[in-house]
Amino acid sequence: MKVLISGGGTGGHIYPALALIRHLEKQDHSLECLYIGTDNGLEASIVPKEGIPFKTVKISGFKRKLSLENIRTVYRFLNAVRVAKKYIKEFKPDVVIGTGGYVCGPVVYAAAKRNIPTLIHEQNSVPGLTNKFLAKYVTKIAISFPDSAKYFPESKVVFTGNPRATEAVALRREDGKNRLKELGLDPTKKTVLVVGGSRGAKPINDAMIETFPLWRGKNYQCLYVTGEAHYNNVKDHLSEEDSHRMVCVPYIDDMPAILHEVDLLVARAGATTLAEITAVGLPSILIPSPYVTNNHQEKNARSLEKENAAKVILEKDVSSEQLLSDIDHILNDDFVWESMKKGALSLGKPNAAEDIKKMIQSVL
Repeated sequence: MKVLISGGGTGGHIYPALALIRHLEKQDHSLECLYIGTDNGLEASIVPKEGIPFKTVKISGFKRKLSLENIRTVYRFLNAVRVAKKYIKEFKPDVVIGTGGYVCGPVVYAAAKRNIPTLIHEQNSVPGLTNKFLAKYVTKIAISFPDSAKYFPESKVVFTGNPRATEAVALRREDGKNRLKELGLDPTKKTVLVVGGSRGAKPINDAMIETFPLWRGKNYQCLYVTGEAHYNNVKDHLSEEDSHRMVCVPYIDDMPAILHEVDLLVARAGATTLAEITAVGLPSILIPSPYVTNNHQEKNARSLEKENAAKVILEKDVSSEQLLSDIDHILNDDFVWESMKKGALSLGKPNAAEDIKKMIQSVL
């Protein structure tokens, strides 16, 4: 089978695509894959490292307000469609899949116009402009949150979840607790994982710094991933006495594996994160980023809160007192923790990659 995949701009569009490719490769050793992205997106540095053939088109996103730039974007789109048709003619894919980001717009559109089976995957509870546009043309639409179904033609939608969930479940490892020990934590204690994101999140970091002296009497511990940008500042505030309950690191490269070994996550509400924690049944305190398009992180988070899988705190309401109070409430009450774990698992889609594979087979 020959699969062409396009998606880019952010990790939230790229990593689900890579997870799906890896799953398809395990099922079909003769699989041929081509990835189309942009040369200035994150995908340009990530995808080639995976050994996946990579080509680019030049495209930019539409502005939500009328502007001269949108006229230029239309021109770029039409040119990108022309280039994508050339790649498609050369590669001859059996199916074309878009995982989001404006780059997949011209690629999936070009394939649909050539009557090639097409799928799009929507990671968020509220779809972006590109997937809304493509919905009219594609064969099928895979969604990660039931709430997003209402934005698409009912006959095309399948609730599959996010392929990253499949990887998160598969990454359970027997030595996970040894990894916590390597980081200076006690594997026998309840552990809170706090993540500010790859670049860090200042309001979360500010609130966490204020909590440091309050951890000394707790019966649980914290692994705090600060983000590279904030690591030195956070370490400057952490005393030697505080470090018995708190370990700070700038980054963790095996995050899905660590999720199996902690008891609570405090983090933003990106689609990939939520796919992973619902797959493994991890309770969470979510602090959505208010700086994303369409406020989709809050809407993602509310989907979990509705099922009692997460507690949501808006960034404007974050404080050390609120944060520590919510952590106490969840970790010190077994009934609360168990019910949140059950709620998370009810939303998890650990077979997401396999379900999307079945969608591909159905359109073929």
